[in-house]
Amino acid sequence: MGPEPGTLALIAPGILWVGALLACLLSLDRIFALDYEDGSLDLLATAPVPLEAVVTIKALAHWLTTGLPLVLISPVMGLLLFLPGEAYLWLILSLLLGTPALSVIGTFGAALTVGLKRGGLLLSLLVLPLYIPTLVFGAEVVARGAQGLSTATPLALLAGITLGAVALLPFASALVLRINLR
Repeated sequence: MGPEPGTLALIAPGILWVGALLACLLSLDRIFALDYEDGSLDLLATAPVPLEAVVTIKALAHWLTTGLPLVLISPVMGLLLFLPGEAYLWLILSLLLGTPALSVIGTFGAALTVGLKRGGLLLSLLVLPLYIPTLVFGAEVVARGAQGLSTATPLALLAGITLGAVALLPFASALVLRINLR
């Protein structure tokens, strides 16, 4: 690609969102694996707290440790990639809206592969297709913001993906965990 500022500014939205994806993927396989190995996942499943709440808290903890730091450091990364100044607000907003979806979708994938040895590769193969719409709309928000175009449509779609994932996937993840624990 080369180090030309114009070229880097063009690819910066996609690069920053791929960075968010990779940061999220690094720790996905350990969300439930340690609890499964030491037996505390069985205790959490039989506790009076619903398993859906446990899954939601785990997804929130994952987002706080991977997504939020990325949101906070994204302006510096945008500066390094010569992102136009008008795109910084859209970058932060899109990452704030989209990275929770990455964590919740990843938590679902981690629940699917919780009992497998070396399930990290399978986990990546399972969640990568589910991440594509979030990445596309997140990068589109930043790209449109950089060009001064309307960001309403991709921003609404990104928010819809996140809200849908947060509303539905904790229940699916809890169901999969219950099946894996039988």
